[in-house]
Amino acid sequence: MTNRTFTMIKPDAFGNGHTGAILQKIEAAGFKFIALKLTKLSAEKAGEFYAVHAARPFYGELVEFMSSGPIVAAILEKDNAVEEFRKLIGATNPANADEGTIRKIFAESIGRNAVHGSDSDENAAIEGNFFFSGFERI
Repeated sequence: MTNRTFTMIKPDAFGNGHTGAILQKIEAAGFKFIALKLTKLSAEKAGEFYAVHAARPFYGELVEFMSSGPIVAAILEKDNAVEEFRKLIGATNPANADEGTIRKIFAESIGRNAVHGSDSDENAAIEGNFFFSGFERI
């Protein structure tokens, strides 16, 4: 278990002006920002990031969505970070997310669900390394 996880505020939440409120909820939940950046994924980079889903029927739509606008990427730190962050963001489908979770409050649908959160310590490291060099972290 590590104390770091990775997240992205997705194009839907960014475009709807929810970035500040989401970052505030993350900080209020006790997470420390280790790295943070505003960027935009090209279709190629979005495809690379989501390559694990390449064989799934929603892959093309996911790549198109994730390259449709700016995102905010972040590495977060807290005890038991992956599990704690997954609790904070809620279920992938906002209809099934607990009250008060980021997805319950800010997500539009299962496909436009406001934020990404790593699902394991291993993926948190891989995903964080995809977006950030060592120089970009505190």
